Amino acid sequence: MATPQAVNSLEANTLFVSFALLPLALGAAWALAARRIRGGRPRRDAWLDSLAEVGAVVGSVPLLFLGLTSREGANALQLVPLVDLADLAGAGPRVIVEQLAGNLFVFAAAGFFLPVRFRIGLGAVAAGAVAAAVVLEALQFALLTGRVVSVDDALMNAAGAVLAALASRPWWRRTRARAAAEPEPEAAVLRSAGRDWRVTSFEVSRGTDRAARC
Repeated sequence: MATPQAVNSLEANTLFVSFALLPLALGAAWALAARRIRGGRPRRDAWLDSLAEVGAVVGSVPLLFLGLTSREGANALQLVPLVDLADLAGAGPRVIVEQLAGNLFVFAAAGFFLPVRFRIGLGAVAAGAVAAAVVLEALQFALLTGRVVSVDDALMNAAGAVLAALASRPWWRRTRARAAAEPEPEAAVLRSAGRDWRVTSFEVSRGTDRAARC
């Protein structure tokens, strides 16, 4: 078995590659938005959905990759909540920053962008983040990555996703409010005898053509 690459070097290389691929990610978002605009979607909605999809993927994959890389040593289990966080209080500043930032940001991009793209709330984000964090910890243990499989890591993963969703909440709430306030596209309401008849613009145009031929 090959010796695992040094964690700091691997992290640096992963970040470098991620930033180098940002133009490709923006190009993918542009292609998705252009396709949606050609399909009749409003330009703003097309760009918003495309950026949210690409952002959720690009912001999550590098951190998930790092989370599944091997370290030297055997796996360890820590299933008692808050023990690792208490131990972290006595660690050095660099270790504290690395552990907190690493765990909080794993699902932060997904938590930030998915409510923008889909009609889900904080509860769904939290439930999805907990499930994803449990799967990640289980994979770390099953793949013998030499990491500590910890309940606290899963809790911080979920907390990072929820905090990110709270950060983007004004954005996705405005988007949903605007969508709810907009009238249905290409539809008209005909009022007759106290009742509303909703017809499409195509049906209205057909009625107009018939009236012109009479």
